[in-house]
Amino acid sequence: MSTSAPSTNRFERRRAETRRALVRAARQILAETGDTSASIQAIAERADVGFGSFYNHFDSKADLFDAAVVDALEEYGQNFDERLAGIEDPAELVAGGFRLSALMADSHPELMQVLRRRGLGHIHSDNGMVRRAVRDIQAGIASGRFDTVDPVVALTALGGTLLSLVEMRFARPDLDGEKAAVNLAEMVLRMLGVPPDDAHEVARRPLPAPAPPATPAQPA
Repeated sequence: MSTSAPSTNRFERRRAETRRALVRAARQILAETGDTSASIQAIAERADVGFGSFYNHFDSKADLFDAAVVDALEEYGQNFDERLAGIEDPAELVAGGFRLSALMADSHPELMQVLRRRGLGHIHSDNGMVRRAVRDIQAGIASGRFDTVDPVVALTALGGTLLSLVEMRFARPDLDGEKAAVNLAEMVLRMLGVPPDDAHEVARRPLPAPAPPATPAQPA
């Protein structure tokens, strides 16, 4: 009986795990210092993979660090999708994004440090988080919830404000991050054309509760 299929699957799994290990190592470096001058050897050692494995996945360190940022942004967006699932009001989605970002500085510090250090350069790139933001802006415009504005300009304003909030959460841990996020969300909604009283109420709606952790499978 042929064993080529299982062998191929094992090879692909190991290859994928090696790539994930390199991306994890790059994310850790970005979160800790933001310094991308680390040698490929140092990155490989942190990832616990062979030096030669690096070039099986990336052409350069720049490619790796870009992949690490994109990976972080995708995880960031997935957190939004999971926590805000079921909300249909685009204004509530925007406000919820600001408030979740403030909370995630505590619950996902590595992820948010990557966003803090490298997010600005990816505001207009084609990553998962940007696609989600543009989707919500366009839905708000189409429904009349937001004023008719250039989505790219709106994305610039929202992205810049959100990154400033993330920076504040780390630079000024003494401040009330949740309160700041609510106030910024209200300001952004008003900027998008939501009436002041409505913006005030929407920004303070209760966030959906986090999903309960998955129950480990019990042995048969």
